[in-house]
Amino acid sequence: MNWQHIIDLLRHELASGIVTNSLARLTLAAILGGLIGLERELRHKPSGLRTNLFICFGSALFTILSDALAVEHLGDHTRIAAQIIPGIGFIGAGSILHTRGLTTGLTSAATLFVVASVGMAAGGGLYLTAFFVTGVVLAAQFVLGHMEETFNLKVLTYSYEVTGSSLETIVNEVNRILEPRHRLMQNVMSATTTTHLRVQFDVEGCSREQKELLRDLKSSTVLASAASLGYVERE
Repeated sequence: MNWQHIIDLLRHELASGIVTNSLARLTLAAILGGLIGLERELRHKPSGLRTNLFICFGSALFTILSDALAVEHLGDHTRIAAQIIPGIGFIGAGSILHTRGLTTGLTSAATLFVVASVGMAAGGGLYLTAFFVTGVVLAAQFVLGHMEETFNLKVLTYSYEVTGSSLETIVNEVNRILEPRHRLMQNVMSATTTTHLRVQFDVEGCSREQKELLRDLKSSTVLASAASLGYVERE
């Protein structure tokens, strides 16, 4: 086999239109997977832009190969594509963590599963289906997530920082405020400065409870200062 023969093969493949069609499907898969991955990246998730893009792109490629190789070798058109599902299940299981009685990563795992299906749809030429699924996923992540917080449908974890004269005084005061709400301080950390003691901690509660807690912390006469450090997202 010489270079001229290789060039002739490439020209024949380009002239057949198969390559152009495949590249269009792979490009679409990369764009749609990248859009979903960008949303995950903005939320600082481990399965971010590149992970979702690669999974969607790879799923599309395996779907194209499954059909192309079956035509050439008279095999099962779905054999390779069928193995995408257990493969993504393995990756999704790796994104689920169980720490201190809390299970996190379920949304990321489910997103990876759907992203793979978007890639398979794009690879199979179902463009409208791939666009529709991507739109539904993005709407669910942005709109439903916002509704859960707005209507107090989801327990949120917020991080706070308060300052005071001593650790015992701060902890007793914060626990006094939390007791009527039946909440506890979590992940407590402290640091000493030249003028006061800083204490950071997490508290679970719906959006309304978090606003009331911050108000009570700020109005405390025992604490020198209180501030919310933001939402600690858990899936």
